[in-house]
Amino acid sequence: MNNPAEESTGEMYMTKDDLWEKCLLYIKDRIQEQAFQTWFDGIIATNLNSDGITLQVPNQFHYEWLETKYRHLIDNALKENASHPLIVNYSVVISDKSIDEIPTLTAKEKPVPQGYQRKSQLNSRYIFENFIEGKSNQFAKAAALSVADTPGQTPYNPLLIYSSPGLGKTHLLQAIGNKLIRQNGNMRVVYLTSEKFMLDFIGSIQKNRSTEFTSSYRNVDMLLLDDVQFFQSKEQTQEQFFHLFNDLFQKGKQIVLTTDRHPSELKGLKERLISRFQSGLVVDIQPPDLETRIAILMKKAEDDGLEIPYDVTEFIAEAIVGDIRAMEGALVKLLALSSLRREDITMNLAQQVLKNLLGKNSFTDLSIDQIVKYVCREMKVSERQMLGKGRTMEVALARQLAMFLSKELTSASLANIGIHIGGRDHSTVIHACKNIDKKAIADSEFQRKIDSMKSEISGQKLSKTMKGNA
Repeated sequence: MNNPAEESTGEMYMTKDDLWEKCLLYIKDRIQEQAFQTWFDGIIATNLNSDGITLQVPNQFHYEWLETKYRHLIDNALKENASHPLIVNYSVVISDKSIDEIPTLTAKEKPVPQGYQRKSQLNSRYIFENFIEGKSNQFAKAAALSVADTPGQTPYNPLLIYSSPGLGKTHLLQAIGNKLIRQNGNMRVVYLTSEKFMLDFIGSIQKNRSTEFTSSYRNVDMLLLDDVQFFQSKEQTQEQFFHLFNDLFQKGKQIVLTTDRHPSELKGLKERLISRFQSGLVVDIQPPDLETRIAILMKKAEDDGLEIPYDVTEFIAEAIVGDIRAMEGALVKLLALSSLRREDITMNLAQQVLKNLLGKNSFTDLSIDQIVKYVCREMKVSERQMLGKGRTMEVALARQLAMFLSKELTSASLANIGIHIGGRDHSTVIHACKNIDKKAIADSEFQRKIDSMKSEISGQKLSKTMKGNA
């Protein structure tokens, strides 16, 4: 029987379920599949009246994320499918699952000997407060915070975070455990790598202590397991972890996992284990953008009580793109070299460090001045115009091209590029590069021109290098 309130809305033949189903189809066409499954798949409409629609969400965090990230999309979906404007209301589900509802084990657990009580193994350095947030990791951090605040009480169990190495998975994983222990010192939190889990398992078999091994892991409130891709092709370890996973999950204990790729791409893992990994929330961390990389380096320098020139920080952040750990390692090496030589940290010293780390071929012999001269000749503007304040269309385009090509073909920082090209700041260079990128996407002929200019400039460099070696 339909709710009478639904019939008074003017949606004459549409129930709350019909309307929300149409909205979901609208939304699904406009966002990525993973985002849809994470944020919309479980939402149901619980009420529809002349004023608005009520959507049921699993928890407060889910509601806040929808309001922050998807409110505009939901409003548009309703405008598209409802006959008149509707207000969106939310109801939050409060989990009332009791211990009685959790299946009991067939065998009574034996007390865990004190010598086999698992210790957390957490590194206190990894906390949320020093995890730099950017667009690339915002979702993962929000999910991690939610799990740390209410372990085992969100739909995010397990929570699986995946990314390429060096992007902060381990930091987030351990930050969850450290936050939970700070909030409640009695919580039994265990962090370990998948390799350590396997070695412990093998050791327990060799020492005939399998029961103690099993009990010690099942006697935790939260399990944080790093690098589960290590389980690939290790069938006995997978079997052991499968049973542990089920036991912890049935007890309402929180499980958080990390891996270097999406679970569906893990070869050599049993399907039922992959299914368990994907049964909660799967989130990824992308390589950070330039601004986030700079912020990470500045934070590390601040934590270590050091002052590093901004252009040096920017130079390192531009040179190392996809690995935060490598970027921080470069900074440590720079500081060590500065201390050993008793030299100030300068751009020249930073270039020496990165040449050793990345290889000599990572840097070109081109100078910004060479590129400026080339662009002026090609675009038929004078260097005085290029470096001046003129804003005619021709001069502005030439200036932006020079900045773009300098960024692409030299190791100079954005700050240095701006200084060389008329004393502009780094934000002007960023803006110029974005404009050139947009123009190239929209105009294939312009893209070909850029490619040709790059080839010519690189050819000039190659010719110069060969003459120098003759």
